[in-house]
Amino acid sequence: MNTREYNQLVDTYADNVYRFALKHLKNEMDAKDVVQSTYLKMWDKHETVALEKGKSYLFTTAYHLILDFLKAGKRFHGEEEIIEVSTNDNPYDFDLSETLQWALDKLPEIQKTVVLLRDYEGYSYDEIAEIAGITESQVKVYIFRARQTLKSILIRKELVI
Repeated sequence: MNTREYNQLVDTYADNVYRFALKHLKNEMDAKDVVQSTYLKMWDKHETVALEKGKSYLFTTAYHLILDFLKAGKRFHGEEEIIEVSTNDNPYDFDLSETLQWALDKLPEIQKTVVLLRDYEGYSYDEIAEIAGITESQVKVYIFRARQTLKSILIRKELVI
């Protein structure tokens, strides 16, 4: 890959990689660090990475950096997150995006990753398998289990409202 192709990958996927990291880390500075480290690692290998494998390389690298970041304990492990509910009389008046993010945070890291890559980023099963380093059938299993867990979390009205 040459410099022009590298810059093309930066322009095309930087926002996607950032959004992916932010969903996992929930901290803008940490997500930016992951993006920067991802592109630095890619630049170190730019001569050996083909342009058509660039997208996969970026997300695979970002995924592993996120896992390393979380394992290193840089993530806040404090009190359980609480969703504040509006005090008005409408029980359906709540922030759906915040509620979905809260539910996603309850999933194991691998399930959260495959759901984010599939449902938020639109990757195919084989692309997700390559990024996460697992088989395509395992991706399908993780997505199924994650969706089942999300459904059970979100259906329990007392946890959401």
